[in-house]
Formats: sequence, C-alpha cells, structure tokens
Amino acid sequence: MTTSKPILAAGAAALFALPQGASAEVTLKVSHFLPAVHGIHTDFIEPWTEQVSACTDGEVQFEISAAGSQLGNVARQQEQVMAGVVDIAHGLHGIPRGRFPRSSLIDMPFLTDDAGAATAALWSLLPGPLAEEYKGLKVLALHAHNGGLLHTNGKKVETMADMEGLRIRTPSPAVSDMLSFLGATPQGLPPGEVYENLQRGVIDGTVFPWDPVNSFGLNEVLTHHLDFGAYTVSFFFVMNENSYARLSPEAQGCIDEFSGDPLVARFGDWWDDWDAPGHEQAVAAGHEITVLSPEARAEWAEALQPMIDAYLEKQVADGVSDAREIYGAMQEKVAAFEPAE
Repeated sequence: MTTSKPILAAGAAALFALPQGASAEVTLKVSHFLPAVHGIHTDFIEPWTEQVSACTDGEVQFEISAAGSQLGNVARQQEQVMAGVVDIAHGLHGIPRGRFPRSSLIDMPFLTDDAGAATAALWSLLPGPLAEEYKGLKVLALHAHNGGLLHTNGKKVETMADMEGLRIRTPSPAVSDMLSFLGATPQGLPPGEVYENLQRGVIDGTVFPWDPVNSFGLNEVLTHHLDFGAYTVSFFFVMNENSYARLSPEAQGCIDEFSGDPLVARFGDWWDDWDAPGHEQAVAAGHEITVLSPEARAEWAEALQPMIDAYLEKQVADGVSDAREIYGAMQEKVAAFEPAE
C-alpha cells in the first residue's frame, strides 16, 4: 500500500503528458463592441482568429464576445484587456474619454475623410509618439473609419448655421468640441443607443460614417444626411502582453504573421465595403443626401481652426506636451497616404 501514491502519480503524469515538442491547447478570449453581423466581426475578427488557429494547427483557439455579451461593452474594452479579463480586445480610442489622447488626435475635424490614409498615418506613428499609450499591450492593429457624415431626423443641415441648437450624438472628445463650436449640443451615447434616442426625439441626429447607419438600422429613424467628411474615429486591436508571452514561440509567430502591416493594409477597402449598404439604403428610402463641395468643406475647415487650436492647447495643458507635434505629424502622414485625386 505504501507504493500506491507514487504509482498513481506516475500514471497521472503519463496520462496528461504531451508528446515531445507539442504545446498545450490555449483558448484566448476576444471581445469587441459591435454586433456579430457587423463587418468588423464577420470580415475581420472572426477570419483573423480562424487564420491564427489554423496556423497553430489548433494549438490556439478563440472565444469571441461581441455586442450584447457581458464582455461587449464599448467603454470597457481597454480595461478588460489590460486586466487580463480578455486576452484581445477591439475598441474605440475615444470611449471612455481621455485614455488615448495622442492616438485620438487623428479624430480632429477635417484632418482626413479617408479610412486608408487615417489608418496608415496612425500605424506609422505607433513606434514613436503613440507608443506610450499602449504600455502592457501588444498592438495588433490600429485603424480608422471613412469620413463621418451628419445624419438627422426631420432636419436638413446644409450650412454651419443650420447646426445651431441641434442635439447630436458624438463619438469622441474632438468631435464633441467641433459640434459645440458649431452651435450644436453634443450627446455622448454608445452606438447601440442611438436608434432609441432618435426614435424618441431625445437627439436630433448623429455623426457616423455610413457603416453604423446600416449596422444599427438607423435609416429607419433618419431622413437627411450631410456628407461633409468632417472627421474620422479611430480604433485599437490589442492583446495583453502577458497573454502573448505565455504562448509558444510558434503561436506567437502566427499572431505576428496575421497582424501588423498586412492586417492594417486591409482596412481602407474594408471600410469602403462596410459603408456601401448604409448609403444604398438611404438612397432607396428616398432620403435627402447633401454632399458638401470641396470649396464649402474648406470653408468649414477654416472656420473650425480656432477650435482646433484650442483643443490642442487643452491637450498640452492636460499633459500631452507634444500634442501639436503629433497633430502636425498626422497632417504630414495623411497627406502622404491619401489617394491622389
């Protein structure tokens, strides 16, 4: 009887031992805040997990939590991945306010209306002035959407004066300041709450690219659209550094292979595809779509320059000492990456 425990222990060790050179299967938790029918999920995150899993021969598996799940809150993506509640998260830089002030400078009014250019500019600046915002994280991708429009219910907006008094949902601090400067009242709401608030008349409109108009069914509660390409909003796709470090070298190599440059390069085309249905629905519904001319867009941009200067000054006062330099670098990068007309 005295030998039973060692024999049992040896048997258990043999039962659970892995073949030499094999790695234990790992399940990584991934969270994001969009519906599981959204292109972010169907075209980007889900295929990405499948590619990585296949590359690892099944060593790495994934469990994805989207909007509506316990882990799908837009305001908690960064804290969840930092705390290790999830291993990988996709979220908005501007929600909650103030966590990524440097990266969020890409959201400044009339900096660009092109997702590909904004995305490339962000990614190119990551190794330098943006790096400190991602301590404890492995950045898999940064990206931004195409130029946002103003969508309203029952109210046509064509000029800056038409903005006066409108209650408009806002996605980020920079856009909030833009709306306030133009005389509107910004309303901070998660994307999933916009439909109900438009329907109830709590807000008059929202700023979004075409994509969320489709994703959240907003054409049902909208009537007018001003295509002025006034801003972009940026996103992060990040992994907890400890989660990455615990993977085998082979699994880390697979993560790296399908992230970074090759992944970032796809967002421009993806956003064009994701935007198309929202625009098509609005046209089919007979909505009035006003497109701001390049000359008028330049007038809006010039009028907003005092707001931009004040925003950068506030960022400096709040501790982002190089805010003006980062914004200047973003202007240069965007100009370099924007498609030729």
